[in-house]
Amino acid sequence: ISILSCLYWENILVPMQVNPLVLYGFMLLFLINPTKTFYYKSRFWLLKLLFRVCTAPFHRVEFADFWLADQLNSLVIVLMDLEFLVCYYSFELNWNKSNGLLPDNTGHAVCHSYSYGVRAIIQCLPAWFRFVQCLRRYRDTKRAFPHLVNAGKYSTTFFVVTFSALYSTHKAQNHSDTQVFFYLLIVFSVISSCYTLIWDLKMDWGLFDKNAGENTFLREEIVYPQKVRGILGAKRT
Repeated sequence: ISILSCLYWENILVPMQVNPLVLYGFMLLFLINPTKTFYYKSRFWLLKLLFRVCTAPFHRVEFADFWLADQLNSLVIVLMDLEFLVCYYSFELNWNKSNGLLPDNTGHAVCHSYSYGVRAIIQCLPAWFRFVQCLRRYRDTKRAFPHLVNAGKYSTTFFVVTFSALYSTHKAQNHSDTQVFFYLLIVFSVISSCYTLIWDLKMDWGLFDKNAGENTFLREEIVYPQKVRGILGAKRT
């Protein structure tokens, strides 16, 4: 309905920019609705869990806590879109125009840049939540592996975002040290990608297990026998 309202705003006499605002406002009110209707238990379980994620260093981390924090890391693009929405409606939207188009002076746009800092913070938040959760789990268990190693994985995000922000802002201002931040961004992006890939293959997927025996490069326990894997591989090729 929101998309159709945007497309046919001239026919319904509702400004284009009102429709996304109404949609997100409705979703927010639906989430925080205090009445015991519309999945009340599920909604407030989610809100409670979000609060626990945001306050991770101050209490013991349970499975649901780091599960939701992992989901937020996968949804970082969505969070940045929400940040852009708030920024756009606050600073760039011209309410006098019914078509809701961006201003003509897009060269001075704020919301697509790192110049005001919030964008970089939002981009780091999901990784920060998992980072402090790992530190808390290390404090509770005294096990450096895997908790400190996992914290190191999430810490690489901070360097990537920092150098990305510095590169973008210095490039926009034509600073002489722009190339330095560009090379640092490339280096830490490669480090972060390799770190994450190795962790996913080894820890999350359980591959390359030294105790796998005859299941070379696989897990110690596998679901399908070798014959079935061969048939599936042949069909794929």
